[in-house]
Amino acid sequence: MTQNSPFSPPLAGIRVLELEGLAPGPFTGLLLADFGATVLRIDRPTTSSQPTRDQLTRRKSSLAVSLKASRGAALFRELVRGADILIDPYRPGVLENLGLGPEALQQLNPKLIFARLTGFRRDGLYKDMAGHDINYISLAGVLALLGREGEKPYAPGNLIADFAGGGLMCFTGILLALLHRTQTGQGQVVEANMVDGAAYLASFPRFAMNTLLWGLPRGQNLLDGGCPFYDTYETSDGLFVAVGCLEPQFYKLFLKGLGLNESDIPQREDNERWPQLRTLFAERIYSKSQQEWEEIFNGTDACVTPVLTYPELKRRGFEMRPALHLSQSPGLAVSSNGASGTAEPEEPRRGQGFGVLGDGYKAQGLVPGDGGESILQQWMGWRKGKHYEVREGGCVLADQPFKANL
Repeated sequence: MTQNSPFSPPLAGIRVLELEGLAPGPFTGLLLADFGATVLRIDRPTTSSQPTRDQLTRRKSSLAVSLKASRGAALFRELVRGADILIDPYRPGVLENLGLGPEALQQLNPKLIFARLTGFRRDGLYKDMAGHDINYISLAGVLALLGREGEKPYAPGNLIADFAGGGLMCFTGILLALLHRTQTGQGQVVEANMVDGAAYLASFPRFAMNTLLWGLPRGQNLLDGGCPFYDTYETSDGLFVAVGCLEPQFYKLFLKGLGLNESDIPQREDNERWPQLRTLFAERIYSKSQQEWEEIFNGTDACVTPVLTYPELKRRGFEMRPALHLSQSPGLAVSSNGASGTAEPEEPRRGQGFGVLGDGYKAQGLVPGDGGESILQQWMGWRKGKHYEVREGGCVLADQPFKANL
């Protein structure tokens, strides 16, 4: 594949309204933007010139609008008329109370895909409660799977619910709705919640709990830290390597690299002897540096790799690439040059294709209102003072009637 493609990204021409939020909703918008959609984040009015806390803003623009103000809500409704997708990250009932729920907005635009992303399910005991990733995975049964034997459950950051079970699942639902729209001409409501998303992601371990693969208590199984040949080990320089030699043929290569004979050590099939194996492996691996082990195992099928930090990846020139590659319509390269709040074209080498060496490690953030007026001109043909005004840091519809350019 070449760095540049003659084809547009798959979502080019798709217009997205992303209501201001953090983590999962912005991640959905980021995926849409990286694959060519034009994403306009709707922020609350402010007089601040500082970016918000949201860092997932690559290739997005912002428009500050008060949905609680009548003329602000009127402006938002006009935007909805020409939008393809709306990302709603709010709790159940918030937009309905503003008269901006799915039923009202789809009357304005029957082709609208109204994507709703919540933490808890929209029904049941927790629907009106606040929560975070750790709460969603705790209710999904996922948190109880994670952690060392004899220790409390361990939450792996906010990757599972917020991003995999939330933002990515919502993105998937949007793509399915777009496919349905090409067949029927109709939009629909996409309902995503992080409890169900996380539970679905855990289908494999949930089923495996009925087998020998994952049938023991937390931290005693093959893939949850219980197995000594599927674990991490410290090296002599205070760094770590990851070991994942599950298959017998790979395990033999691992032992060869460690300088061990299989006949001289406890049998790997005997999980009663796993603590002894773990101690043996830990002592051997601690005898050399991470780089030394990397040199020993590189090019082999021993399934041993260094545990690299982001600073180390950057030092090595590791480029952050799009999440997947499409041969005919690849997404845009992961690059800080895909700046938010600007419609300026990217340099050819930073366009479609693989990532850019050493890039994709920092976000520029997005100031409320940055680039939004340009989007109003592009999407609607609007000009400030004629079609809309800025009052107290937010855009509102102009008082005089006019016809939008949709």
